[in-house]
Order: sequence, then C-alpha cells, then structure tokens
Amino acid sequence: MNNLIEAVSNYVKLFLEENLSDQIKFHTIEHTKMVVNAVKAIGIHENLPVHEMETVIISAWFHDCGYAKTYIRHEDESKKIAKSFLGKFGCESYFIDTVLKCIDATKYPQNPLCLVEKILCDADMYHLTSPNYPKYEKALRQEFEKYLGLIYNDENWKIKNCNFFREHVYHTEYGQKVLSRFKEVNLKLMNCQK
Repeated sequence: MNNLIEAVSNYVKLFLEENLSDQIKFHTIEHTKMVVNAVKAIGIHENLPVHEMETVIISAWFHDCGYAKTYIRHEDESKKIAKSFLGKFGCESYFIDTVLKCIDATKYPQNPLCLVEKILCDADMYHLTSPNYPKYEKALRQEFEKYLGLIYNDENWKIKNCNFFREHVYHTEYGQKVLSRFKEVNLKLMNCQK
C-alpha cells in the first residue's frame, strides 16, 4: 500500500503542477499537502488503523484535483480522477468506493458519516487553526472573486468569515478538543462582533 501512496502523491503533484491554473490561490498543491499532513496528525490522535490511514491519506491527495478542471462541483471531478487512477493501479472496488465517499464528504456543507470521512473533513478545514489564517483568507477571497463572481467589501467579507467560523464544527474528537481551540484563537484575532 505504501507503493500506492507514493504513486498517488507523485501523480497528484505532477497533475496539479501541469493542470492547475495559476489563478487558483488557495486550493493549491500547498493546500493539498497541508491536508495530507493534517490527515496523518488527526489519524494518529484518533488511533486510526493502518489500512484506514492509507485510505484517508490517498483521499486527501485526490480531494481537490478537480479544481484543475472546474471550480464548482470540483469534488465530482476529483472523484473521476481518483477512480481512474486507482482503477488503473488495480485497487479493489471497495477501496475505491471508500476513497470516493471520503472525497464526497468534503462537499460543503460537510456531512461525514464515518471516521475516515470525518478525518478528511477536519483536515480540509485545518487552515482555520493556522497562525497564517489571514494569508489563506486572502487567497480564498481572490478565488471567490475570480471563479464565483463573489465580490465583497472588507466589512462584508469579515462578516462572512466570522459567520463561517461560528457555524463550522469539527467532526473528530481531536478536532473538537484540540483544533477548535486554535480556531477560537483565530476567531478572536478576527475581532468579530457577537
């Protein structure tokens, strides 16, 4: 399975390097790497068995590949890319289906049903805990303007961010006990009004 993880990571890095628009400022290969690392950290804290850890790591690598093809409903494209690669690699259909369900769970609003899906969803929102959150927020705002036509003045963007932080919940025990505390720090730094 480690050969599969290595093959997937090499494939995704090259795929995104060759196909991702330079207009994509947030959902970059750096974001994907952050999610992969977050999945590993959360998985360890959740005592995830090795085979499930491999599943969620592979899901993390593929989860945003679809941005290379479309912005809206990118998860569907990500699933096609994952299914094609994993099928050619000779993976079992049950394993492929589990990866696709993990990717599907990251659709907003997130609705993960099992632990591997919850881990990927929490990892996908790991940036909310980062000391560099303002950098990510700016990049996401640029993407929303470019790809969704959503243009906000500074005050409305701040309100949107504050509301998102308040409404978002982490799904794993680690997310609720640890990540939520770091997210709260960023919420306070954003100086949101109640």
